[in-house]
Amino acid sequence: MTKLSVNINKIATIRNARGGNTPNVVEAAINCERFGAQGITVHPRPDERHIRYQDVRDLKKVVTTEFNIEGYPCKEFIDLVLEVVPAQVTLVPDPPTAITSNAGWDTKANKAFLADVIKTFQQKGIRVSIFVDPSVEMVQHALETGTNRIELYTEPYASLYPMDRERAIKPFIEAAKEANKLGLGLNAGHDLSLENLAYFYKNIPGLDEVSIGHALISDALYLGLEETIKRYLNQLK
Repeated sequence: MTKLSVNINKIATIRNARGGNTPNVVEAAINCERFGAQGITVHPRPDERHIRYQDVRDLKKVVTTEFNIEGYPCKEFIDLVLEVVPAQVTLVPDPPTAITSNAGWDTKANKAFLADVIKTFQQKGIRVSIFVDPSVEMVQHALETGTNRIELYTEPYASLYPMDRERAIKPFIEAAKEANKLGLGLNAGHDLSLENLAYFYKNIPGLDEVSIGHALISDALYLGLEETIKRYLNQLK
C-alpha cells in the first residue's frame, strides 16, 4: 500500500503570519493522523519561515506514524535530524533561500557528498530518501550513494498533466522501474493533488509513499481536513 504523508508546512506558514500559536501545528499533525494520514512531513529551513526547529522537536513527541523531515543537509539541519531521529530524512538540493524545492539532486556530481551525509544518518538508524528528477541516470547514480529510497520530484508531471497526462507520466514510469530493478524504495512528491494523484498512483510501480502539503492543505480550506485526507486516501486505492 502507498502511504500518504501530509506535509504541514503550510499550517506553520499561516501561524507565523500572525505570531502566537494559532493554528497549532502539533494539533494539526495529531488530527492528520487521527483522520488517516500514515505519516507527517516537515521541511524546516534555517530562517524558520514556516516550520521552526522547535516545532520539529515538539512533533517528535507526538507523531505516532512515520515522521519525515526533509531539507537541505547544511550543518544545522544535520544536527537537528540527528537530535530528533525521525523515521525518515529526505534530502533536497534547494538552498536555504529557495521558496520551495524546484529540482532533484544531480546524484552523479554530488555522489560523494550525499554518500557521506547518508551514512551519517543511517548510523543513527534513520532511513534516507533523496530527491531526484525522473531520470534513469540519476536513479542509477542514486544507488551508488547508499540511499535507502529516492523521492521523485513530481512538479513536471503535475504541470504537464492537464495537457497530456500520458507524456507527463512516461519519464516517471521509466525512473520508477529502474528504482524497482535496483532495489531502491520509491517515494514521490511536489504538486501532487486530487486532480492528478490517482493517475500517478495507478501508473507508478512500487510506490511506497507520497508526500503532499500545499494542495492538500489548500483543499482543506474548502473541504475540511478530515474530508480532504479521506479523499486523498481514496486516490491511493
